[in-house]
Amino acid sequence: MKSILMGVLLILLSMSCNNNSSPNGRGGTAQSKITKGSEASSESVKYAVAIHGGAGYQTRESISKETDASVRKVLNKALDTATKILENKGTAGDAVVAAIEILENDPNFNAGKGAVFTHQEINELDASFMDGNIMDAGAVGGVTNIKNPIKAARAVMEDSPHVLLVGKGAEEFAKSKGIETVDPSYFKVQANLDEVRRVKKEALVKKHGTVGCVVRDIHGNLAAGTSTGGMTNKRWNRIGDSPIIGAGTYANNKSCAVSATGHGEFFIRYAVAHDISALMEYKGLSVKDASNHVINEKLVEAGGEGGVICVDKDGNIFTPFNTPGMYRGFATDKNRGVAIYKDEDFK
Repeated sequence: MKSILMGVLLILLSMSCNNNSSPNGRGGTAQSKITKGSEASSESVKYAVAIHGGAGYQTRESISKETDASVRKVLNKALDTATKILENKGTAGDAVVAAIEILENDPNFNAGKGAVFTHQEINELDASFMDGNIMDAGAVGGVTNIKNPIKAARAVMEDSPHVLLVGKGAEEFAKSKGIETVDPSYFKVQANLDEVRRVKKEALVKKHGTVGCVVRDIHGNLAAGTSTGGMTNKRWNRIGDSPIIGAGTYANNKSCAVSATGHGEFFIRYAVAHDISALMEYKGLSVKDASNHVINEKLVEAGGEGGVICVDKDGNIFTPFNTPGMYRGFATDKNRGVAIYKDEDFK
């Protein structure tokens, strides 16, 4: 009898192991067979920060050596700014805003100063911010005179009862809070204006980059932020995923912080940032497996292009993307690195 019972138990145990499935219904974990991204293990880090400057068609053939060097320099400057705050026991939110502000002020990136032009040849900027500790968020969309939209997004969270403000209302709110505004001509980068005029002749809407930052501070709190100029030649006050909480930005102390970049309509439809968090919180997936599954399986199957930067509650970082390249970087109290191309890891 004992031998029979033992045999039954062994069969049940075998069935249990074989039934562990991933979100896509296949056995095993949700890690994709195609891993395109860069990973940094926490190794009990005190803090962790990851940044991105947009996913897209960055290749060694399409980017000059001068642009390559310039982008890496600014990515490192943003990391320096964030880590200085974190080393001085600053908050995740302060580090996120400070890093994104650096990227917004540089014309190499499609956010703030480097924002692309709409069909009407103006610049309409979007940004969002989320605090994973208090589960609150703020965002602005379609603004034209706020120098650093990420500051306005955080102010919406902290100084208003709302989450998302758009257009003139968002600009009036920012001004009332003492956030710096500029003449719209500040955002004019001639190369971007030339591009939209060329794209208009071809009747295209061109996907472009975004900037973002995710942080886990020494207090164990998470925060995320994203900022963008949207798509070249966009019309009708189009707004993408960047200011949409759960699509382009999400942070939850129980799981992870996420900032996205790519074709915004897909990230909205699939609630990409929240989907990654949910897979971690409810399915128990790692940040690597959850983000890789969403970006390199679900989005690829749907035809969506882009990537994310993620940091989990323990400081593990993963940055998957399904495009030829993504401006990205990370830093902890133990190591750091930046990268651009698909076949390049952090260095």
